[in-house]
Amino acid sequence: MSNSIFRKDGTAQGVAKQRLIETLAKPGRRVISDPYADRFVVGAGLLKLLGHNLSVWVTKKFAPGFHEHLISRTRFIDDLIKDSAAAGMGQYVILGAGYDTRAHRLELPSSIRIFEVDQPEVQAKKRSKLPKEPPNSQNVTYVSIDFNHQSLAEQLLAAGFDQSKSTIFTLEGVSQYISKEALSSTIKELATLSQKTGSTFFMSYVDKLLDEDPEACFGKGYPKAVKRAETIKYLASKVGEPWISLYTEEELEHLLSQNGLVIKENKSLADLNSVYFTSVGRTLPEDQIFNLEHFLVARS
Repeated sequence: MSNSIFRKDGTAQGVAKQRLIETLAKPGRRVISDPYADRFVVGAGLLKLLGHNLSVWVTKKFAPGFHEHLISRTRFIDDLIKDSAAAGMGQYVILGAGYDTRAHRLELPSSIRIFEVDQPEVQAKKRSKLPKEPPNSQNVTYVSIDFNHQSLAEQLLAAGFDQSKSTIFTLEGVSQYISKEALSSTIKELATLSQKTGSTFFMSYVDKLLDEDPEACFGKGYPKAVKRAETIKYLASKVGEPWISLYTEEELEHLLSQNGLVIKENKSLADLNSVYFTSVGRTLPEDQIFNLEHFLVARS
């Protein structure tokens, strides 16, 4: 498996920035709240000075709907984790955890064991920025891994992963940066780990249409859709994190079914706009729908 599956912190910091911006909204207008996000963002003080509305406006100049897309992804996973906890989930494995703070901000039951998997340097930086004793920290196990020499399954088992407990695995914002072989290998290892119990697997993926028909990945009337698609891919490559793997749902359905997993949900901002943003008076118009990434849930 490629050791690039878990990257350095550039992308993690960018996502934390959007969580901070959303947290700056007034309580009745925000979709998520992350009290720890500012700890991971360079220039957090300036964002706080600008406030939510102006910060979102600046983001729209780059790509309309980009902020809402990332926040809908965050909220979708938040809801999935909370629902899974309520249904009796025993373990939660965060692959490529980066600056994910769900272990500390979702008020999860103390009975749930949480494993955060990432590169040791990213984990060390994250832990240095968190409060000394964040909520639920006693239930979090950090699993560092070097994919050149170590197996994901073996490292999780060595860290105390219990194969008799139901588990949810999340792979957020990673699949486009890694090879299809690395994703296939990862899913195979996870399936082996959870073959004795029911498991849930979440992953986000970029639609293959981004290369074939980019306008189909944005809402009708989205300004300069093709140019923005090229800019997004160019910028990812420029910072050393090129998008190398795009998918169709059918391709992933086949991969997952080979490992005993069945797709139960496949959502995007187009589906979640009315669910998350209409309720707080922030419905996005069609020409601001940023729809190139999907949020997939599969179960064994």
